[in-house]
Amino acid sequence: MDTKYLEIIKAPLVTEKARSEQQNGKYTFLVSEKATKTEIKEAIEKIFKVKVESISTTNIKVKEKRVGRYTGLTNRGKKAVVKLKDGMTIENM
Repeated sequence: MDTKYLEIIKAPLVTEKARSEQQNGKYTFLVSEKATKTEIKEAIEKIFKVKVESISTTNIKVKEKRVGRYTGLTNRGKKAVVKLKDGMTIENM
């Protein structure tokens, strides 16, 4: 497996909503901010050996957070919701 694919796909996003959408064949991943939809599609297909039907991407905005008297910013990022073709699943997610 090529390491450039692992740089594009950072981690799976595991939330209640993401878990419920897995039953519909949709999987959510944190991806590189500079990755395009075609690069994400290619990386998912090569890493997990599945066929991708569609991809939606969203930029995660920076938010200001406060802990005691200290203020800071959350990390920005990008997430991708990947819909697989019928009958395809990603195991161990």
